Amino acid sequence: MDIKQTYSISELAKEFDVTTRSIRFYEDQELLRPTRRGQTRIFSSKDRVRLKLILRGKRMGFSLAETKELFDLWDETLSGNEKQLLKMLTILENKRAQLEQQKNDIAQAEMEMDTAEARCREALAELQKKKKQQAPANDEARQTAEHK
Repeated sequence: MDIKQTYSISELAKEFDVTTRSIRFYEDQELLRPTRRGQTRIFSSKDRVRLKLILRGKRMGFSLAETKELFDLWDETLSGNEKQLLKMLTILENKRAQLEQQKNDIAQAEMEMDTAEARCREALAELQKKKKQQAPANDEARQTAEHK
């Protein structure tokens, strides 16, 4: 199996469904480090993997600063280290706690919406009931007025 070793910015943008502007931004933030051939950026397999990790981290709620910190820790050694793994576990724990809080907030909001909806439906039913009761009385008054 022949694995491609270098990629253009447009190839990566297409593969990961992101804009070339996003990729240039990640480069500006020093998350990607393509080589240059004149004005052309040449991305390595390592850059491709990093872009994949950046986007995965983004979906999980990682800030770019957190992602960069993990990349920097990885770059300190050839294969990562305990410090990096501990940092990753801390970030994941914090993200999980944030998600749990968001789930609780959503559940609370849903209960409040259910209560508000039930009250509105009850009030509407009561108004419609009164309206129906008043309709015959209004019809009687109209008929009486017409006969006079």
